Amino acid sequence: MQKLGIVVVGSGVVIIIGLFLLVLGNQAILEGIIQDNGKVSSEQTLSISNDFDSQITSIGIFAVQIIEFQENAFSAKILDPFDIEIASQEINEENIEEEFKVLETGTYKLIIQSNSNDETQVFAAIGPLPDSGKKILGFIPVYVIVAGMIGLAGVGILGIKNRKRSV
Repeated sequence: MQKLGIVVVGSGVVIIIGLFLLVLGNQAILEGIIQDNGKVSSEQTLSISNDFDSQITSIGIFAVQIIEFQENAFSAKILDPFDIEIASQEINEENIEEEFKVLETGTYKLIIQSNSNDETQVFAAIGPLPDSGKKILGFIPVYVIVAGMIGLAGVGILGIKNRKRSV
């Protein structure tokens, strides 16, 4: 029974480490990405700006999530540092994520527009495309947490088997 307690504590520690790594991984992945939210209607847009260095990153990314999605009501556009539209996207689903090219160093803007009179809550983000090394940091914690859960499940199964033997 003493060994089961050690395994329970060890599994709990592994889960806590996994959660800690999950927080660190998310911070690394979202480094440099600006997020904002607000209400969007035909009279009100949501605009988010972020500075890009074309020497450091050549690809930017933007994401939009619309809470009360309506078909053919929303669009997003990216303006370069000279306020020239370099990308636009009709938003045809609740969540979108798109890439755009960073050709000039400066401030790029993501603008979310609607042709609906109803105010709708929108969440959006713009920033540099995270490199693949940082994306891997998002998967490792999941495996660590799963390993901890498997340890806890194994302890539960062994505890039940030991209880049946002692009865």
